[in-house]
Amino acid sequence: MKAKELRGKSPQELAQELESLLKAQFSLRMQHATQQLNNNSEIPKVRRDIARVRTLMTEAARKP
Repeated sequence: MKAKELRGKSPQELAQELESLLKAQFSLRMQHATQQLNNNSEIPKVRRDIARVRTLMTEAARKP
């Protein structure tokens, strides 16, 4: 997911995106813990996406 794609979304859409990413992160962590996760590189990708969304939400909150 690119920051350009996220910048066009409304604050409500960003909140929904963050919620779905947090659920995905939880799911990946559980799969990793039970050794069912095939692709370990998904975990850092989701973490970066969460950081992108939170950064854009912070930027939007600071805008006058």
